[in-house]
Amino acid sequence: MDATILGRTKMVYYPMLATFGIPANVLTIVTLTRGKCGLSRCISRYLLAMAIADLTVLIMDIVFNRIKDMYFPVSFLDYTPICIFKFVLILDVIDCSVWLTVAFTVDRYIAICLQKLAAKYCTEKTAAMVIIVVIMLSFMLNTGFYFIFQLAETIDNIQMFCIIKSTFYSSPVWVTYYWIRRIIMPFIPFVLISLLNVLTIRHIARATRVRRQLLASGKSACQSDPEAENRRKSIVLLLTISGSFIVLWIVNLLYKILLNLTDGTLFHGDYTDPLTILGETGFMLQSLSSCTNTVIYAVAQNKFRAEMATIIKSPFVLTKTLIKSLFK
Repeated sequence: MDATILGRTKMVYYPMLATFGIPANVLTIVTLTRGKCGLSRCISRYLLAMAIADLTVLIMDIVFNRIKDMYFPVSFLDYTPICIFKFVLILDVIDCSVWLTVAFTVDRYIAICLQKLAAKYCTEKTAAMVIIVVIMLSFMLNTGFYFIFQLAETIDNIQMFCIIKSTFYSSPVWVTYYWIRRIIMPFIPFVLISLLNVLTIRHIARATRVRRQLLASGKSACQSDPEAENRRKSIVLLLTISGSFIVLWIVNLLYKILLNLTDGTLFHGDYTDPLTILGETGFMLQSLSSCTNTVIYAVAQNKFRAEMATIIKSPFVLTKTLIKSLFK
């Protein structure tokens, strides 16, 4: 691929992603906060936390990192202390976004497949505790990255930019830490989400088959089944959220695997290198996962879609009311 093609694609893609994704996540946060979507408070907690995490990823990684580097190569964000803090914070919020998706998948798996445990686990209080633990562990996991960077250069007596220390790739301690980090992200979340989805689908298939047999043996085989309908809505929401994560992260996962089999270097700057092209494509798809949930909620949940439409219309309704009152 021509380096200019990949570069130009990124210059258009990331601004478009931010333009759509940031308002979409803000709208999702407002909609979920109102609590009128017909979702349980437990589910709403997870979806709200995921929307906030996705919004933070878009702001920190897409706007202040990728778009900034393309259009504003040098700014106050490149001061060495800010550069280090920004890089680690981006890792933190991406980890939060991913592990919140895992937490939501675990919650829905328990709610659907382990109904005896669900009464105690699938509660608003438990959801809040899980979200707090996920955030704390995500930040703790990446604390070590504060110490792998050093000053890149000094411009007019100002410390600018940050680079990885040369000892990072040779020190046994840092190599171990880096490999643990690679295994935890995104391999374990990918495996967990995939496994839980398979188990959930298998459980629902069995339950549906048994329920159909029971209904068929009753007086009316054509009677409605509201429980099956509720189960269907729940599984649609679960599978679309976790399924989109798998689809959008699989290229990045492949890139990490190939990177481990080659030189293991963190960054490649040659846009003509196939591994770099694969990595950049993976990052672009991974970033897209930060703004797909809004579309999923709108498609899968009628009440969410209606509530979102009400919020979008409210400024126009208010303006119309004010105009009418002025011209009475």
